[in-house]
Amino acid sequence: MANRISGAALFLSCLGFLLLIHSCSGQIDGQIADLGGSVRRHQRHPLRFRSECRLENLHVLEPSRRIEAEAGYTELWDENEEALTCAGSAFTRHVIRRNGLFLPSYSNSAELMYVVQGRGLYGVTMPGCPETYQSDESQFRGRQGTSEREGVKRFFGDRHQKVREIREGDIVAQIPGTAFWIHNKGQSDLVLISIIYTSNEQNQLDQNIRKFFLAGNPQEGSQGGRRHRTRGSQQETKYGNVFQGFDDELLQETFDVESDLARKVKGEDDRRGHIVEVREELQIVHPMIEEGEGWEEREREREREMERGSSRRRGSSSQRQNGAEETLCTMRLRENIDNPERADYYNPRAGRITTLNSFSLPILSFLQLSAEKGVLYKDAVVAPSYYMNSHALIYVLRGNARVQIAGDNGQSVFDGKLQENQVLVVPQNFVVIKKAGSEGFEWVAFRTSENAMKNNLAGRLSVIRGLPEDVLVNSYGISRDDARKLKYNREELTVFSPSSRSAHGLRRDDAAN
Repeated sequence: MANRISGAALFLSCLGFLLLIHSCSGQIDGQIADLGGSVRRHQRHPLRFRSECRLENLHVLEPSRRIEAEAGYTELWDENEEALTCAGSAFTRHVIRRNGLFLPSYSNSAELMYVVQGRGLYGVTMPGCPETYQSDESQFRGRQGTSEREGVKRFFGDRHQKVREIREGDIVAQIPGTAFWIHNKGQSDLVLISIIYTSNEQNQLDQNIRKFFLAGNPQEGSQGGRRHRTRGSQQETKYGNVFQGFDDELLQETFDVESDLARKVKGEDDRRGHIVEVREELQIVHPMIEEGEGWEEREREREREMERGSSRRRGSSSQRQNGAEETLCTMRLRENIDNPERADYYNPRAGRITTLNSFSLPILSFLQLSAEKGVLYKDAVVAPSYYMNSHALIYVLRGNARVQIAGDNGQSVFDGKLQENQVLVVPQNFVVIKKAGSEGFEWVAFRTSENAMKNNLAGRLSVIRGLPEDVLVNSYGISRDDARKLKYNREELTVFSPSSRSAHGLRRDDAAN
């Protein structure tokens, strides 16, 4: 009897617990919904909510806001745009004027930058990595300062982590949570465009862009402050450097410095914004640029050899290489995709396309991003194609093109002209065709997969080419001769030279638009 009673009590207790969970589930779901879509599934490519991917009508995206600073400005695309939300991404453009310094900062999201113009220095601070760049103390005597502790006066030079030079055509990877800075050392503006991938699995916060500055007072010069994306609304948020959230006394004790210096670190009286002017030439220790033909390839090969050595030391125990675990300190963070010799697809009558993925730049597997650089000559066409496992964000560098995108129901979701400094999102599996205008067309595309796969629907390696003739005959209700024309008339791979038949028709359409 006692056993039966205890068993019944146990059953009732379990039933009550289950009912409690059920009654709370509605409240929990409501709280999750209030997070503004920040709930993330712990998988390699987080699924987007269906409500965030209403893509019946795509349109060209242009900067919606500009944040001014002393030595440059940043343009931001609207984070609430439906297509950007679906892609889990945001887009920015930085213009750093001559001698400008983009202040040290880090972000909660993976970031991939492309250098549109200019040259400069890019520094990143990796956690736990040594200060491998060190100056000769003797040559800095009397210039960089002294340190006096316990009655002993000594001179010191500078020590810091690796600094990289960046220039036009470079793709630069930025790991979530690692602080970086950029300095324009050239004679012209340094222009960078950037995709911020908030859906990267390293981001444990939410889908908002969160920039954590380590210096200055970045909100100065911003019109209205920064806007956080929330579901159905926009919330204005002022932001400054992270040290402003601490007391002066605690900062003074933490760094063991005077109170005046602690207040300067907070930067509350700084009015220069997030890009400041460097009054004197930066004294930064970094290797001199090697000149001569082939120096870039030699440098790349040295860096790859370091990566291979680190990979051999790691051994074969790891099932999944994420490109970062034990090689962060020596990992390559940049690769130039502007060199025509590195093109993956080249047609002397039409143009070229260069791709960059985690095989050529392993750090991209950690960011879950890849890139593509394309150049089309006048009236050339990119084969109709779709990305099998990623979205694509196309940014126009130069020229213009007519672009058409078709959706899953055969409807046209975009048909228009794409011009310089505009962005267009091509959703996963949506088919896109690009035809260059009279000035040609040059673009860079960021893809939301470290190894984005593209499938063509026309050309020598296309889906249509791979289908049997009888399947085409019966699918389209055409003759066998027409099926062969459909399969074999285009012998080019991806970049098509303009045919006399299509060029005339599409030029007429362009004039109509």
